[in-house]
Amino acid sequence: MKAVRFHEFGSSKVLRYEDIERPVPGAGQVLVRVAATSFNPVDDHIRAGVMAEMLPITLPYVPGIDLAGTVADLGAGVTGLEVGDRVVAMLPLDSAGGAAEYVLAPAESLAPAPRTIELADAAALPLTGLAAWQTTFELAELKPGQTVLINGAGGAVGSLVVQLAVDAGAHVTAVDAPQHADRLRGYGVDRVVEPLDLAAGPAAVGGPFQAVVNHVRVSPEELAQLTGYVADGGVAASTAGLVPEDPARGVRSASLWVRSDGAQLSRLVTKVDAGKLRIHVAARRPVAELAAVHEDAGAGRLLGKTVVLAP
Repeated sequence: MKAVRFHEFGSSKVLRYEDIERPVPGAGQVLVRVAATSFNPVDDHIRAGVMAEMLPITLPYVPGIDLAGTVADLGAGVTGLEVGDRVVAMLPLDSAGGAAEYVLAPAESLAPAPRTIELADAAALPLTGLAAWQTTFELAELKPGQTVLINGAGGAVGSLVVQLAVDAGAHVTAVDAPQHADRLRGYGVDRVVEPLDLAAGPAAVGGPFQAVVNHVRVSPEELAQLTGYVADGGVAASTAGLVPEDPARGVRSASLWVRSDGAQLSRLVTKVDAGKLRIHVAARRPVAELAAVHEDAGAGRLLGKTVVLAP
């Protein structure tokens, strides 16, 4: 079968499109015929070796953490799935990924694919959706009626946090560049504001807020300023660095290390099919161009979520 792999850490040039052996599912595993994976920034970090100490992997390595496809074979002990089922998953970070014709997935990571969107586009959901769910409900513990500021609301994860927060009954102030404003308003937010002038303080954007969710990489000094945007007793949840806590005001902080969770992914799929969660795909590229996708991402030319189509 065809796959993209790298045999050593390095730039996008280490990615090779080559023939490899089709895997065979073991106990508790499912062989999936890949429809698509997608690009996530962590794919770049893994390929470059930045995460090698934190996340040991075996080389050669097939990238692609997201998966959308159809069940091709079942390993021993797998129940509740049949060959031909359409599925999605966030694959383990330390195993072969979805940039291939076939991939093995732990059965517990799989969820039924959304029925209301193209199967390939569903590859944009798993990692970003789980990151959004875990940020919104586990880190921020968002409740109906609470006020929340979402910094970086137009991005792949931020857009989903916005929609989950609105659906949960929170009052959302969305922060991002003007080109995202119409889409964010379409999600039903209370207010859309342009990138924060942190020195102006929370009152300038209607704060402080019971929860602040940050998806923007800023300096440690700017992260510290975000603490002031959190109301007494509130929380700052971040996917881009830890916002300092303020114990005197009861302000706590949490950062995300996203994990695979088939049950949570199933709940996200239900929201997609109910029209409560919209997935924004900016581009679709063939897997043979994955090295170019990585190169474009490194050069800042990847504008939004890119789905990578299987051979």
